[in-house]
Amino acid sequence: MNQKHGLDATLHARIGELSEHGNALSDAGNYEQALECFEQALNLLPPPPEDWEAGLWLMVAIADTHYLSGDSSKALQLFKRAMQCPDALGNAFIHLRLGQCHHDLGDQSKAADELARAYMGDGIEIFEGEPPQYLEFLRTRMRGI
Repeated sequence: MNQKHGLDATLHARIGELSEHGNALSDAGNYEQALECFEQALNLLPPPPEDWEAGLWLMVAIADTHYLSGDSSKALQLFKRAMQCPDALGNAFIHLRLGQCHHDLGDQSKAADELARAYMGDGIEIFEGEPPQYLEFLRTRMRGI
């Protein structure tokens, strides 16, 4: 059951506040504090969190924060969990991060598959602002990009 809009307004607002605060902390490089905000917000969702639209973006925020802090292994586990949510498959950003994590951890086959999915979803723009090694790697696996 995918419950996108069934949250109580007060609960939805609180989750939004925690998420915004977590994003600001992450943007400032305060990853540990950002994780606390995102996890607190995720824990406010009725179980299972995979049934809620907010569950997807909170799981992705937690996974991305781990990625940005340099923990590709933990990020990979969490991005895989996020893929269990409705609307995750085909999300170019999630595929990008999955590809980057696989690349960082040495699984070049899975990295190529996920990075190709990101490219097919959003084009070359998905790689803007990302470290260049990922696009360079994908160019060794795909022609014409």
